Parts: sequence; C-alpha cells; structure tokens
Amino acid sequence: MTLKTVFKKTNGLTDHPTHYCPGCTHGVIHRIVGEVLEEMDILEDTIGVASVGCSVLSYEYFNCDMTQAAHGRAPAVATGIKRVLPDRFVFTYQGDGDLASIGISEVIHAAARGEKITVIFVNNAIYGMTGGQMAPTTLIGQKTATTPFGRNESIQGSPIKVCEMLATLDCTAYIERVSTHDIPHILKAKKAIRKAFEAQKKGLGFSMVEVLSTCPTNWGLDPNESLDWVKNNMVPVYPLGVYKNKGEGNELC
Repeated sequence: MTLKTVFKKTNGLTDHPTHYCPGCTHGVIHRIVGEVLEEMDILEDTIGVASVGCSVLSYEYFNCDMTQAAHGRAPAVATGIKRVLPDRFVFTYQGDGDLASIGISEVIHAAARGEKITVIFVNNAIYGMTGGQMAPTTLIGQKTATTPFGRNESIQGSPIKVCEMLATLDCTAYIERVSTHDIPHILKAKKAIRKAFEAQKKGLGFSMVEVLSTCPTNWGLDPNESLDWVKNNMVPVYPLGVYKNKGEGNELC
C-alpha cells in the first residue's frame, strides 16, 4: 500500500535547525512565510531582510536571498533593495522591539512613502532576546524585567498599536493583524501573508502583517499557557482583522 503524503517541509526553509525556545511561535511563522513563497513560486525572486532580535538568524532559515540590517533599519534596507531591484519581492521579518521601538520611524516613513515592500511584524509584547524588558507593545499591567510591578500607563504610557497607526496612512496597501494561538488562526495568518505579498506583486504599495506570537521563556509560562495568554490577553488589546486593503479598489498610491 502506498502511503499518501499529508505534510512535508516547505522548500521555503532551509534544513538548518532553529534556535528558538520551546513554545515560541517564530518557527510557525517562518514556516508559513516559507510556504507562501514556495506556493507563489517566487523563492528565486525574493530577498528578505533580517532584523535584530530573536529572529536575527532568520537569514539561516529562509531559503531565499537574505541580508541583515542594523537594529530597526530593516524597512530602510528593504527600500533600497526594492528601488534598485523593483522586479524582486522584498520583505522584512521584524519583532516588536526592532520595529515598534528603535525602528518605529523607519517603518512609519516606509509606509508613508508607499514603498512596495512587505513587512512581517511579530508581536510578542516583550523584548525576547535581551532578557524580557518592556517593549512598546507590552500590555498595561504586564510584568517584565523593567516593569517588575507591571506596566503603568501613567509612567510608561500605553501600548503602540502599529496596524491601527499605519492603516491611517494614504500609501499603505494592505494591513492585517493575525495570531498563532491555534490552528485556525495559523491558517488565517498564512492567507494574510499571501495577500500581503500579492499586494506587492500588484505594485499597490506598502503591505504589513502583524502576527501575535508567544514568548514562554520571558513570560514565565509553559507553551500551552502561552498560547492561552495570547488568546485571552493579547487579542482583546490587539484586535485581529484587516485594517487596510487597497486591493479591493485597486488604487495606486
């Protein structure tokens, strides 16, 4: 009897073992990005820009041309690549510390200019690589290494909601927030990432998918508890859904 293949590793990823902590959903997000690039048959035409943070080694995992940007500068590097090589698909892969903190000006201005790049924005509400400090996306009351009594709105301000902010800009083409806390939402995340790359293919402008992710190590939770924490705590603060879809009207920036 011949067994039917029901799942196989995507060619969008290399065979290099990842370094991520158990329960971290970076690996899941890597996989669905790789699957999209393979299914769209654009691996050979894609250039990715790795950021600084837990995903700093993503250039070892994505099976396409990759480069490394300084902390927060991935959208600027991607802009240069796309303008020089407009026929390539260009994406950045950034965490919330990289994108929403040190790199917030880079992503805002890339979006405002309508740069025809795709940003994969991983939001786990904390600085993962450097020891669990408060990030711009840390929730009110959430305890971190630098907010041991919980984030206080009167002292540290409120979380930055990147999708809502960038969707107000005229030249953003596709903005969606998704999650990875269960299988149905992972499948929706993959569809959103494909739509973001399709917006780039159509030349509509800047596209971004924000993906709510886990950080069991710095949250002090086990993997299952972390998935529940995303569902019960992050999703209410960061509502899922499409915030901008210029492709519906096919307008050009």
